[in-house]
Formats: sequence, C-alpha cells, structure tokens
Amino acid sequence: MSSQNPDKPSIQTKIKSFFRKCVRVWHVLRKPTREEVLMVAKVSAIGILIIGLLGFIISILMSYIVPR
Repeated sequence: MSSQNPDKPSIQTKIKSFFRKCVRVWHVLRKPTREEVLMVAKVSAIGILIIGLLGFIISILMSYIVPR
C-alpha cells in the first residue's frame, strides 16, 4: 500500500511549482519611478497620521470618561 494519495501532489512538486511562480513574478517586476515612490510615501504618512490622531482623540475621550 502506498502512503501517498495519487491525486495529491508531492512536496517536491509543490516546491518546484512555487519556485516557477516566483521566477515568473520576478520577470514581471520593475523598478518604481520616483513619482510612484513619493506617492506611496505620502499615502503611508497620511495613513499613519490619521491612525495616530484617532488614537490621540480616543485617549483624550477616555481620560474624560474614565477618571483616574
């Protein structure tokens, strides 16, 4: 009796398939332009500021609601 299911691919087949997919993605990659990098940086900074501001507002509200 065989311990492997014939319909299930082996771990070696899965690894080969994964590396083939990685190589295919690697060939499609390109270096981002300066404008793209700046846009990602701006959007990330705005997101961080919004999350920080929201946390600050919540902490102020909690200090008034729950006195210490």
